[in-house]
Amino acid sequence: MDVYLAKPRGFCAGVELAVEIVDLALKKYGPPIYVKHQIVHNSVVVAKIEAKGAITVNSVEEIPTDSIVVFSAHGSPPSDYEKAKKRNLTVLDAICPLVTKVHNEAKKYSAEGKKIILIGHKGHQEVLGTSGQAKMDIIDDKNPDIPKYDKSSDIAIITQTTLSVKDTKNAVESVKKYYPKSIVRNDICYATTNRQKAIESLSTKVDIILVIGAKNSSNCNRLKETVEKMGKPAYLISSPREIKKEWFQKKNKIGITSGASTPEIQVESILKYLSPKNIYESKEGNEDIVFTIPRQLRFLTKK
Repeated sequence: MDVYLAKPRGFCAGVELAVEIVDLALKKYGPPIYVKHQIVHNSVVVAKIEAKGAITVNSVEEIPTDSIVVFSAHGSPPSDYEKAKKRNLTVLDAICPLVTKVHNEAKKYSAEGKKIILIGHKGHQEVLGTSGQAKMDIIDDKNPDIPKYDKSSDIAIITQTTLSVKDTKNAVESVKKYYPKSIVRNDICYATTNRQKAIESLSTKVDIILVIGAKNSSNCNRLKETVEKMGKPAYLISSPREIKKEWFQKKNKIGITSGASTPEIQVESILKYLSPKNIYESKEGNEDIVFTIPRQLRFLTKK
């Protein structure tokens, strides 16, 4: 058995930033601090910060008054900030800067009087945060139900950052058939785009692909779907315990990738379990993007 590692894979700059903010908060204030929603969609990452004294909650209402809370990388609606203020919480926002960009677009287009269409998955934390910024209609990237507006309406299309590149392109084209003058923002982030592109290339060279990450991770699920659309079997797993030997019958070339919220330690555990004869990694696909601590949170770095 030979293993071929996709590149890029694993942590993106937004995930690195969010985890760093939690670590800095713990050092500054000491435990416990609260994290609204999983800081990123990965149970290994969540368990690691919780071992240091972070407490993950699903809503602001669960947090005791006068506490410290970190809002997750996915972004939050204004209503959560209002609830936090009423509870006298100190809010440290770990939102990904690329999600902030989408929020700013929504507010800008709303102020201009445009109808806003958000392509995304209803119920996903990022979509909850973005849809709270302004009035908008949400449509699914795979099965877009196009809103019925007056033909003279000015329309802006924004997207969730972790969608399938191809499905989103198709959804945008569907909208533009009804509203050809729509403004379109390409909000799918660099990490999502790069990982899908890398796995498309790797799919042509291997017999099967393992996507390492969490079942509730949007970008991990999109990687699995990307492989399947290429005609290759793909499995989304988080640990060696989920591997089934029958997956590898008559398959000698195994591809491995991981989502933007997956730490490399999870990939290493899979490699140790598989114990391949050879491991090959692409020489291309380096990412050098780094997000610095936001200005309003730099006090966390001072002793």
